[in-house]
Amino acid sequence: MMKEQFQRTELLLGTEAMEVLSKSRVAVFGVGGVGGHVAEALVRSGIGAIDIIDNDDVCISNINRQIFATLSTVGMKKTQSAMKRLLDINPDCRITPHNIFFMPDTADMIDFTQYDYVVDAIDTITGKIEIIMRSQKSGVSVISSMGAGNKIDPTAFEVADIYKTSVCPLARVMRRELKKRNVKKLKVVYSKEQPVVSRPDFPASNSFVPSVAGLIIAGEVIKDLTK
Repeated sequence: MMKEQFQRTELLLGTEAMEVLSKSRVAVFGVGGVGGHVAEALVRSGIGAIDIIDNDDVCISNINRQIFATLSTVGMKKTQSAMKRLLDINPDCRITPHNIFFMPDTADMIDFTQYDYVVDAIDTITGKIEIIMRSQKSGVSVISSMGAGNKIDPTAFEVADIYKTSVCPLARVMRRELKKRNVKKLKVVYSKEQPVVSRPDFPASNSFVPSVAGLIIAGEVIKDLTK
């Protein structure tokens, strides 16, 4: 029998699935608007170990959309703020923070072979591609978040293969770059909503679009790990 806080999840998924989750280790790259909600949903679902990879500090402009951003955490490392909250949800979860800006030149600091699943929730195209290439080389399942900024309709998200996406500008770039690298498939969460016109140097955001993308991703991870 699982701990009491996971009993309602166990009623849905079953004891065997909960045991699988308790033994699984997931890496979440980026714990901002999307990735923060992924990480929290995974820990609330009974994931046994989670690595959080992010080098940013919490700033006040994060508060409108990032679950680990509050007035009391402004100035903290995002990984520190995340770890504190996640351990308050499940003290038995093994949380490993990595305060690095993930790019090809820092990629060797992460051992992808130790993960059961990888979540890409970062914004940098070069970093996203590196996450995907390293995950696939290591034989680890990976899911990637496409653009969640400049969007206002949380119902427009879909789960699809990268080569079946449309509308999303980030997905278009990723399709092109992954095709060059002979990547045959990639599960992504993307929105078919046309981006709202905003400042080109400062994406607009809200509380209800990135969070929905994150929860969809978390659901896919749980589903894939327990199927």
